[in-house]
Amino acid sequence: MTVLPATKEDLTLTPVMKRILERLAEEDAGIGDPTLLPPQEARELAEQTNERWNQKLPEVEKVTSFSIPSKAGASIPCFLFSPENAQGLIVFIHGGGWALCSSATHERAARLLALEARAHVLAFDYRLAPEAAYPSALEDCQAVWEAVVAGVPELSNCDGPAAVAGDSAGANLALALMLSLQGGAVPQPDCGLLFYGVYGADFETASYLGQRDGPGLTRDKMMRYWDWYVPDPVDRKSCMVAPLEASDLQLKSLPPLFLTAAAIDPLRSDTEIMVRRLSSLGRTDRYILYPGVVHGFMQMSLELPEACLAAADAGRAFRELTRP
Repeated sequence: MTVLPATKEDLTLTPVMKRILERLAEEDAGIGDPTLLPPQEARELAEQTNERWNQKLPEVEKVTSFSIPSKAGASIPCFLFSPENAQGLIVFIHGGGWALCSSATHERAARLLALEARAHVLAFDYRLAPEAAYPSALEDCQAVWEAVVAGVPELSNCDGPAAVAGDSAGANLALALMLSLQGGAVPQPDCGLLFYGVYGADFETASYLGQRDGPGLTRDKMMRYWDWYVPDPVDRKSCMVAPLEASDLQLKSLPPLFLTAAAIDPLRSDTEIMVRRLSSLGRTDRYILYPGVVHGFMQMSLELPEACLAAADAGRAFRELTRP
């Protein structure tokens, strides 16, 4: 895997991306920064603003709703999207700074991934920060994965390989989940699909500085998300919080990975640094940088060609990485 510095062309918005951002600026004028609102208000805003990206949902053969017990004694709402002739299962962990969003805000993305991967996709609602800070979300992800491995009745038709996937904070949780399973009795996924993830708490990287003001996600917003999820700086040295803190042995022992980054994203360097480390260990993971698009672009598949392309790339990667 070769990671080249982002070029001027990479950092130039595509015409469609530019039009979308201009329209969103008009639609969202005056609604404010969600990270500066009380958490519940911020979540309501995230649900509202993501409704526009969850229209004309791609058709799947079946949607199954059920719940899985959490380690905290509550239940974790789950939604299984099953295309026709699906083979295998992808556990999808939604992003949102560990504090916002839900399976509903990411439903279109989950359905599209299911169709492109030709696999069942399991989305779920984990506990959110700051009320449920680290390790609550990770514990819920572990509970869901353990239920997948144990074989709950609702997943009885999901034979085949099993992967874990996530976008942004969801990619962080997916990678932390894989690291947490190392050396334990519960097997790791067959592969991981990681979309523009948060892998470290270093806010001085090239992309954090170069794209500090967005568009979209900003450096300040990310810093506030971190304060909600992991307020103790000492905890940020744990690889279960910041996977870039993992040892070489831990990274080398991960399942095959497919990683993506958006060029115009404060988090781009997190993925670039991770890919360089994985490559230096002799691994042959897959990496794609999508030029001209911003953080969260996979939510925009209604209008953005790169979002559809990224879903197709992820589906292809799932099939190829889990091929016997």
